[in-house]
Amino acid sequence: MIYKIVITGAPASGKTIFIERLKKDIRFSDFIFFNELARKLLIEDPSYRSDWDRFHRDIYNKQIERENKHINRSFISDRGTVDAFAFHPETMFGVGTDFETEYNRYTAVMHLESSAILGLEYYETDEIRNETIEDALEIESMIRKVWSNHPNYIFISAHQSIEYKYDNFLYRLLEIIKK
Repeated sequence: MIYKIVITGAPASGKTIFIERLKKDIRFSDFIFFNELARKLLIEDPSYRSDWDRFHRDIYNKQIERENKHINRSFISDRGTVDAFAFHPETMFGVGTDFETEYNRYTAVMHLESSAILGLEYYETDEIRNETIEDALEIESMIRKVWSNHPNYIFISAHQSIEYKYDNFLYRLLEIIKK
């Protein structure tokens, strides 16, 4: 079976760390991994910060392009097409799609809750992802809103222990792919 799995979440949810761990796990050796597009695009072209419409359309189109390039392969992606709609709802109409079409692209959506919910002690930012805790929590809410109706939406709560959170995440992921 071909699995198309999205890992989503607000800033500081663990997406990148978890994907890096999965890349080293033999049980996922036949998967392709897609890294986050937003960070890559912002590093390559900081002018995106002044044109959010272009930014989110480009993310959506590049996500579709890379998924279509590997149509017959299982993948795990740091975010999926629907994430663009959480950050910029107008994108859905701009690219001419709807939730049902986008949900049908993916086997499962694993939403990792941001460490922002745990407070400043657990929340880290950097030069690209510099949202406040309040911003991160708002993004969390928007992501949950756009993805929660996916038929295989799984929410993984934040935890003070990243190991505990990862173990919970991995257990749920293995249930999906039944390996």
